[in-house]
Amino acid sequence: MDPQTVQRRRWAILGVLTLSLLVVVLDNTILNVALKTIADPHKGLGATQGQLEWSINSYTLVFAGLLFTFGVIGDRLGRKRVLVGGMLVFGVASLASAYAQSPEQLIWARALMGLGGAAVMPQTLSIITNVFEPAERARAIGIWAGAVGLAVAIGPVTGGLLLAHFWWGSVFLINVPIIVVSALLMAFLVPESRNPLPGRLDPLGVLLSIVGLVALSYGIIQGGDKGAWLTPAVLGPILAGAAVLALFVWHEARTPDPAFDVKLFRDPRMSVAVAAIALCFFAASGVFFFSAFYMQSVRGLSPLESGAMVLPFAAAQLFFSPRSAAMVRRFGAKAVCAVGLALVGVALGGFMTVGAHTPLWVLGVVFFVQGTGMANVMPPVTESVMSALPREKAGAGSAINNTARQVAVAMGVAVLGSVVASVYRGDLHDRLAELPPAAREAAGQSIAGAHAVADRMGAAGTSLAEPANAAFVHAMHVSSLVAMIIAFAGALVVLRWMPGRQERDDAPAATPTPEQEPAGV
Repeated sequence: MDPQTVQRRRWAILGVLTLSLLVVVLDNTILNVALKTIADPHKGLGATQGQLEWSINSYTLVFAGLLFTFGVIGDRLGRKRVLVGGMLVFGVASLASAYAQSPEQLIWARALMGLGGAAVMPQTLSIITNVFEPAERARAIGIWAGAVGLAVAIGPVTGGLLLAHFWWGSVFLINVPIIVVSALLMAFLVPESRNPLPGRLDPLGVLLSIVGLVALSYGIIQGGDKGAWLTPAVLGPILAGAAVLALFVWHEARTPDPAFDVKLFRDPRMSVAVAAIALCFFAASGVFFFSAFYMQSVRGLSPLESGAMVLPFAAAQLFFSPRSAAMVRRFGAKAVCAVGLALVGVALGGFMTVGAHTPLWVLGVVFFVQGTGMANVMPPVTESVMSALPREKAGAGSAINNTARQVAVAMGVAVLGSVVASVYRGDLHDRLAELPPAAREAAGQSIAGAHAVADRMGAAGTSLAEPANAAFVHAMHVSSLVAMIIAFAGALVVLRWMPGRQERDDAPAATPTPEQEPAGV
């Protein structure tokens, strides 16, 4: 495809890439609204709180562990080819998830979806970086980032609509027709590109990253499930995971072709931007996880109603993401990103004001503020990451950006989900002691389990349902406080270390080398 044709079609290409990105991100958020249904032993799979966390984390951990590798594979084999192949794998895994017969099958199918998503995500940003010239790239990345935020918000609404008419597996089955259409459009519109000097693969690095992240997440989730953190079953995996991740960093700093190039973090634009996006998504992901249970179990909303409650988040994303590039030009990425993280922190703190009977419009305002903040974090930090690298390393930059986000999502769900589980079980301990062993176990696993037990108890169930609601709200407040502190810490990191406009203007311009010419568009 000649460069003139690519330039004429660049916005159509962006539309196709955004559609593929939308379905990958959408699948993670669409699952949130279906969690309560999947936990139901009659309507769903009877999954426990820990299994629900793993249904999210099996996807995000495989996704994060393979992102950088697929960025290199795309640079080597061709980004379009890897993109289409990843979409097809994602479609097959979506079918497997839709028809899973047990929580364990769902967890493994979701892991396969993570593999497909890891092949898709870095190619989208790499192709955008190659198709758009620097003058338009910030705007294109803003639209790309807006699609991520939009998917976060419309996922719950879409899931609610599907669950109102179909079984829980429909939230995965909806991916298939979108994937078919996207793959066909990619074949005709998207140009092929690759790095003329691609790196070699690093299987040991990939293995160490996945083992370390899985072990660390397993220990954290076990701590939340058991309510006891100082036991060998919890501390062992956490310490082992931390040790393996330390070995991973040591290996990556010394191998000539790393799976995750830690040396790139010497550039403050890269390191601070990655830290900002990681802290933002760590704080926000856990809140999305427990807010679905709050709306459906504590407030009694249907999946559709709880999905509609997230629409203010979508509205904020749609309005502010495309405008973030102009804000950065006027005020600088440092100021925009810091204010965005501060707004996220304010919103997360707002969850501490939400109780069992708070007017729902308050929750809508909190979601809107959170969406506004995140819309002004993602575009500037993504542009900072991509601008720190030459074009032929676009795959690596995209992978670093998305790896940070996915690892943060996994850790946020694991850590904040475990905080909720621990506080909830601790507050409800005395009430659970009065129940038979089977009912005690079910009610202690999650708020959904407590309501299921209360329903079986008939009129006497009120004595369990109301304390369970109070315990969950308290747990939500504690988790929100932790998330708020993390978001504000991210804002301080940006203010302290992200280069400002004057610092960037004073930086010496890099001299182009032959290897830094745009990869064949």
